[in-house]
Amino acid sequence: MKRRTAFRVLGAVTVAAAVTGGVVFVADVGILGDGRGAPAGKGGDLPPATATVVRTDLVQSKTVDGRLDFAQRRPVKSAVDGTVTVAASEGRTLTMGQALYELNDKPVTLLYGPVPMFREMKSGDRGSDVLQLERNLRDLGYGSGLYVDTRYDKDTETAVKRWQKSLNREPTGKVGRGDVVFQPAQVKVVSADAALADQVGPGEPVLTIASTKPVVRAHLDQTDGALTASGTKVEVTLPSGKTVAGRVAGTVRPEETGSGDGAGGQEGIVVEVVLDGGARAASGEDARAPASVKFVSEARKGVLAVPVEAVLALRGENGGYGLQIVQGTTTRTIRVETGMTADGRIEVSGPDVTEGLKVGMAAS
Repeated sequence: MKRRTAFRVLGAVTVAAAVTGGVVFVADVGILGDGRGAPAGKGGDLPPATATVVRTDLVQSKTVDGRLDFAQRRPVKSAVDGTVTVAASEGRTLTMGQALYELNDKPVTLLYGPVPMFREMKSGDRGSDVLQLERNLRDLGYGSGLYVDTRYDKDTETAVKRWQKSLNREPTGKVGRGDVVFQPAQVKVVSADAALADQVGPGEPVLTIASTKPVVRAHLDQTDGALTASGTKVEVTLPSGKTVAGRVAGTVRPEETGSGDGAGGQEGIVVEVVLDGGARAASGEDARAPASVKFVSEARKGVLAVPVEAVLALRGENGGYGLQIVQGTTTRTIRVETGMTADGRIEVSGPDVTEGLKVGMAAS
């Protein structure tokens, strides 16, 4: 077993070896007879300090800074050439039928659906994009008499014209690539990437959006890959000081983090953490202030543990590890198995290890 811990000396014969994080002391206690305990020592062998075997939870964790944000941050790019006549409103939440921005004095409307706007839709077309357009027309109240299917027919064209008139657009009955943007659900405008009067061309970003689900983004080192697994439990301390539970949803690309969290120019991994309780958990929090994210990499519940300074590295034919049990003015050594270490404590087990035992340890 290799651990960055310091083991205590027992007896007169010791061997010291320098290791990372401390010095290992090896106790020459001989062969332990029945394999369980060494003969009792006299009062003069009492250790300078003692501790008690306790039953506790051991948790290995790492705490890093994070920042409140919203999930699934992504850019919205223009599909056509034009001039921005109404810029996006940062911080606003938009729903189906509302304008994300205006180009050439015409609204670019948010509609719901998983299929992106990849072509002009017109009478005679068929496809899943037509199906989701018809669903939006129906849900917006323009689908009277419309049978929702994958066909763009005369009823679809009529519904589109009614919708276009309500937007002060020319009622062509066709839906151009620059007329709408399909997104899975309502969105939050994170930033306006094109200002009023800016000229934009196809493929140029106009705004950045995200879902309305609050998340915390945290920056980890490349060596912390094990903490980035989806579902890893975390504990988040929000800017207000409130602590909420959460879990890792996954990692994000540097360009998705924006410029506000300070992670874009750093090497490492940016993880996205979703909060238990969703939007309610982050309500009223200052998104500009840092949060604290505690990642739990391993946890052991209800184990027996002692301070690491209480563990002996046993020398002899069998080696291993032990504890010096203190009973009144006498001591004896028992062999133990060691496990996880956390916060200065180490898990111990064995047939002679019970809660409440008094064990020797080095003076603090």
